[in-house]
Amino acid sequence: MIETIHTDHAPKAIGPYAQAVRAGEIVYTSGQIGLRPDGMLVGETVDAQARQVLANLRQVLEAAGARMETVIKTTIYLTDLDDFETINAIYAEAFGLHRPARSTVEVSRLPKNAKVEIDCIARIDA
Repeated sequence: MIETIHTDHAPKAIGPYAQAVRAGEIVYTSGQIGLRPDGMLVGETVDAQARQVLANLRQVLEAAGARMETVIKTTIYLTDLDDFETINAIYAEAFGLHRPARSTVEVSRLPKNAKVEIDCIARIDA
C-alpha cells in the first residue's frame, strides 16, 4: 500500500505530485526547493535556499514517521556547481554525523528559478 504524505509545515506541491509517499517502511520525498510553507522563495542565495530546503525535508520526513538520521539516499540538484562547497557545509550541519549516500548534479534550471533542490529516500523509524 502506498500512502501520500502531506504536512502544512512544508510548502504545498507546486504541481500534480505529493510532498512524499510512503511505501511500506520507505519514504520517497519529492524534490524540495527553498520555498517557505507559505510558498514564497526564501531569498536569492544558495545558502538561504539550501537551509530552507533541508528544513522542508525534515518536516516532510517527520510527517511520514522518518527522520534525517534515517535518510538512506539524497540527490542534490544545483544550478551552479560552484556552490558545491557551500552546499556541503550546510548539508553537513543538517545531517550531523549521519552520512547517507548522495548524488549531486548540475542542472540548467529549477522550478521558480531556485538555486538548489534536494530529494531523499528514508526508512521509517522502528
